[in-house]
Amino acid sequence: MIRPVAFRMNEQTAVNNYYQKVLDGLLPATVNAKAQEEFDTFVEKLRSVGVDVTVVNDTLDPDTPDSIFPNNWISFHQNAEVVLYPMFAENRRVERREDILEILEEKGFKIDSINDYTEAEEDGFFLEGTGSLLLDRKNQKAYCALSPRADEELFIEFCEDYDLAPVIFEAFQTVNGERKLIYHTNVIMCLGETFAVICADCIDDKKERKMVLDNLKEDGKEVILITEDQVNNFAGNMLEVKGADDKRYLVMSTSAHQSLTPKQIKQLEKHAEILSSSLDTIEACGGGSARCMMAEIFLPKKED
Repeated sequence: MIRPVAFRMNEQTAVNNYYQKVLDGLLPATVNAKAQEEFDTFVEKLRSVGVDVTVVNDTLDPDTPDSIFPNNWISFHQNAEVVLYPMFAENRRVERREDILEILEEKGFKIDSINDYTEAEEDGFFLEGTGSLLLDRKNQKAYCALSPRADEELFIEFCEDYDLAPVIFEAFQTVNGERKLIYHTNVIMCLGETFAVICADCIDDKKERKMVLDNLKEDGKEVILITEDQVNNFAGNMLEVKGADDKRYLVMSTSAHQSLTPKQIKQLEKHAEILSSSLDTIEACGGGSARCMMAEIFLPKKED
């Protein structure tokens, strides 16, 4: 997780992230201070249940207002490989930092190679990490809602490289009465070990909707449907993590938690304990939530 130093609404990402807002009357320093407070409380809650969190501080130079969402530019894999992804916004590309890999190696994680897809930026093709693609590592599938930030050919190339079956579809939201592509798959969908949360209503094409739901069900996942209104409260942007004694937690924001119905909460609690934290400022300015703030480390540990 990356602790922000200059968090604000990123003008370059707002062109197709319709969840971002300008918080009127708040100075940039106040917005950043609020974001830091939310970040620190969130990390504290994760650590209190035994989740191992590596916090890296952002730097003032270069200017990276969205650095709090590292899962878009990097992912870590069980085969000791790190993947770097091509980013839509130019000022997000400078979030990629080699020193983060050095910090992880110092913590005992093994990194054998880096698979770098970032050259695609030069040709205007993007695939924004585990924001754009959802990995079902156990069932060897990857889900991707195509958008200006998720190129189909690049996604298929990634799936071929990692021996994953691609599940491709388009997802939409209503913006000023128009249906527009949702910028990241993880806004409408969360994959747990034994369950999936998804807003099927965002997949307008009925065949695609059925195909996605069939894939989830054939892998034995309990499918928990959420509404577009709940998506607007970031109820799709959750992540299942392991705490002490391998206990499972489903991490989300307070606004996501509060938007869920008692029935949905009961369904989710069969699979994991809910852990929520207030991320109001981060959600409003950044247009992302709890899941986006965490880049999971699946790297193996070095042998002594």
